[in-house]
Amino acid sequence: MRRAPAIVLNTDTREELEQLARSRSQPQRLIQRAQIILRAAAGLDNDAIGAELKMSRQKAGRWRSRFVERGMDGILKEEPGRGRPPSISPRKRAAIVRTTLEEKPDNATHWSRTSMSAEAGVSPSTIGRIWKEHGLKPHLIKTFKLSNDKRFAEKLEDVVGLYLNPPENAIVLSCDEKSQIQALDRTQPGLPMKKGRCGTMTHDYKRNGTTTLFAALNTLDGSVLETCMPRHRHQEWIRFLNLIKRNTPSEKEIHVICDNYATHKHAKVQSWMKRNKRFHVHFTPTSASWLNMVERFFRDISERRLRNGVFRSVDELVDAVTDYVAHHNKDPKPFIWTATASDILEKVKRARKKLNTLQSL
Repeated sequence: MRRAPAIVLNTDTREELEQLARSRSQPQRLIQRAQIILRAAAGLDNDAIGAELKMSRQKAGRWRSRFVERGMDGILKEEPGRGRPPSISPRKRAAIVRTTLEEKPDNATHWSRTSMSAEAGVSPSTIGRIWKEHGLKPHLIKTFKLSNDKRFAEKLEDVVGLYLNPPENAIVLSCDEKSQIQALDRTQPGLPMKKGRCGTMTHDYKRNGTTTLFAALNTLDGSVLETCMPRHRHQEWIRFLNLIKRNTPSEKEIHVICDNYATHKHAKVQSWMKRNKRFHVHFTPTSASWLNMVERFFRDISERRLRNGVFRSVDELVDAVTDYVAHHNKDPKPFIWTATASDILEKVKRARKKLNTLQSL
């Protein structure tokens, strides 16, 4: 009768196997192999090992034999797979990735699975798998804009300083206009949402006029002061400033954060500022509207009230805006600014360095 080979372990090998058998992070197959060898070293035969670990005796015998022949390498190193070899060679895969990154098709701005399939001579599904493995999405483009303002750092530190360390006995207001909001009515009534189906809305619409929303966001408590006017010239901006003046305590300084729109710098606006000494204007850097906190509020009102709304007149649109702001002000929540000016500057420096590197290629 054929007997299983005996296994004798030295101290180091036994400790390594016991540690592997107790592990909670190693793959289960390695843990099981260690358990087989430890039981074999204890004198159990393959039948007993198979019964105890709930496996066939052939499997227990196979790993016992590999350990006798090759030691720890026999159970830790995997044998080459017996499945079908990959049909696409590593060189071919590398060529597809390189072409995706460095070249463009003759008649398009980017590769599709179909066009790359024709170029590389493989199936579209294969292209899709290779792109997924390498995190490539040729159809997606992210937009960006770096400010060219020569006083970028100075303006950035000024505005972020107001967010993080607002002055005492003062109100900080993030102000801007959301211009040309359209009162859109749909050409046909849509269907309501029901179980298993979303609501519907026609893609075409009727234009019933426009309005401009002027908003001042109190950065401390999140409340919003708003008004709607047909246009957004310097006259309307001055009217909005007067609205702020009437609705804020006269003993408090007012710090207005706004962008570099020409309306905000008009000569008559500057004259108004000279007459109203408690108002102080802080301009965001050019092409840095993301620094103006009121843009977060504009995003919210667009997504929650305006985008899918139906308005048969400008008056209906204005009423919807006013109603949204009234509900917002019942329980306002401030937007918490966390990024410091130095953090933002470091990020901008890295972006400029990378952009300059790409332009030099």
